[in-house]
Amino acid sequence: MVKRALMLAATAAGTLALSPASAQTTELRFQCYQDGNECQSWGEEIAKFEKANPDIKVTIDEVPYKAILESLPVQLAGGSGPDVARVSDLGGLARYMLDLRPHLKDADYWEKNYGAELKWTRVNGEGDDGIYNLPDQLTITGPFVNKTLFDQAGVAMPGDKATWDDWAKASVEVAKATQTPYPMAMDRSGHRFAGPAISYGAQYFDDSGKPITVDEGFKKFAEAFVKWNEDGTVAKDVWAGSGGATYQDASKEFINASLVFYMSGSWQVARFGKEIGDAFDWEVVSPPCGPAACTGIPGGASIVGFKHTKHPEAVAKLLDFMAQPDVYADFIGKTRAIPANKGLQEKGVDYSGAPDNVKKALAKFTEAAGQLSDRAFAFQGYKNNRAIMNATVARLTQAIVGESSLDEAFGRIDADVDEAVKAAGDAK
Repeated sequence: MVKRALMLAATAAGTLALSPASAQTTELRFQCYQDGNECQSWGEEIAKFEKANPDIKVTIDEVPYKAILESLPVQLAGGSGPDVARVSDLGGLARYMLDLRPHLKDADYWEKNYGAELKWTRVNGEGDDGIYNLPDQLTITGPFVNKTLFDQAGVAMPGDKATWDDWAKASVEVAKATQTPYPMAMDRSGHRFAGPAISYGAQYFDDSGKPITVDEGFKKFAEAFVKWNEDGTVAKDVWAGSGGATYQDASKEFINASLVFYMSGSWQVARFGKEIGDAFDWEVVSPPCGPAACTGIPGGASIVGFKHTKHPEAVAKLLDFMAQPDVYADFIGKTRAIPANKGLQEKGVDYSGAPDNVKKALAKFTEAAGQLSDRAFAFQGYKNNRAIMNATVARLTQAIVGESSLDEAFGRIDADVDEAVKAAGDAK
């Protein structure tokens, strides 16, 4: 009996001894989406962070990209959600983001290496020097082409300065010759649409920041795009298969070799390298030209913390760890991404074990990044871009499926954007 009492006392003492340590453990939740292996790769780096910081526990919740686009904003608007997330809508979510600057030991390092992309989340007016995001991936929108199909069709691939019309004509010719179901496809995304629209002269907003969505440049590309959906040049189901602003890509069609030309972006490179393997030859080509430019849109994912977190210092400590050169380089190498870190862009990244076509594709996107139009870069950081992109997708889809005329769609896009801007409390 005495022995049992001693054992119980020892157990109680052990419990009491453990309780303070448990109470001091900070738990962070990291909501993460991935196009390839980004969440797993961050998990490997975060394991190192937890080992060096045993008082901080990070739980990674992997979610579909759709959840980041549609569910996360609702959570944040209600004052809830994760402590940290991997997001792409920087301007739209910026008002919820935690300013890391007060908690960083070396903010100058961040400015020097990530400064251009940090501007995309500074939406609080002139003088906002907050550090809100760690850009973990610089992305560029642009086309993938099934080179094997071109070779089989005996059709020459258009060159670097080819127009959208050139690519449409060639893709249709290849599809007919090889009996491939789809000549072209574009992700159902206003972001993907914006590069071609800017190439056709779309400005999207004036110098004061007022939206001017439906200008002549926007109309010209929209007219071509809707026509291509109607005549089969573009895979209609990608846009017509969903309503509202729901995102949809055509990656499966490209992987299955049922698509000749695919307008998507650099985030697909790692996936295509893995899933296509040597089934066929594919390449990244320069963004097609319009009358005004030959440009894609920059973008990418960022790791951000949120104001509602109860642990701002721990969040900043985690992101600062992720931002350091050795950790960041390891992540970029594993995920086959284009680094946003300027030091690594100059030094280069070791994509150890990457196939030659993946290395070539990443090099082509890096080249395209240096040729972006000023308007394309400005659009990515424009605070009303999400309203414009959502309206573009929803209303042009209605024109594609015959629910409205194209002129009616143009009017509704402008009305939707005006309403969204006013609802956000910004008359601009």
